[in-house]
Amino acid sequence: MDTTLLRKTELVEDPGGPQLEQVFVRSPAVVSRRVAGETLIVPVRGKVGDLASIYSFNETGSLIWQTLESPKGLAELINAVQQEYAVEREQAEHDVKQFLNDTLSVGLVEVREQVSMPAMNSTAQGELQSAGSR
Repeated sequence: MDTTLLRKTELVEDPGGPQLEQVFVRSPAVVSRRVAGETLIVPVRGKVGDLASIYSFNETGSLIWQTLESPKGLAELINAVQQEYAVEREQAEHDVKQFLNDTLSVGLVEVREQVSMPAMNSTAQGELQSAGSR
């Protein structure tokens, strides 16, 4: 093992190492479709859509749902709403938290813990990339 490479790898912000970050993800037990400008969500139970429990989202909810195509933290969701609608951060935060509370309570969204690594300086990243290509 190239110990020189390991010594050159420096973590910049948090010397404590990896951290757990709370992220939000779409439940795998739902399907969604965009129909006539509206996002419709159908829970799937026993491989069959539960048509008695169809949910629809307004424009803001649709944006958040679309953003959740991949796991996102609270700050990322707030930023997406704030940028899309040019609203104050407090309003975007209120809207995102309301959406998350509503969707979490009915099982459309789930919370996961994700390991996040502190940022590495660009020299260390380049060395890791070049080491991986050997």
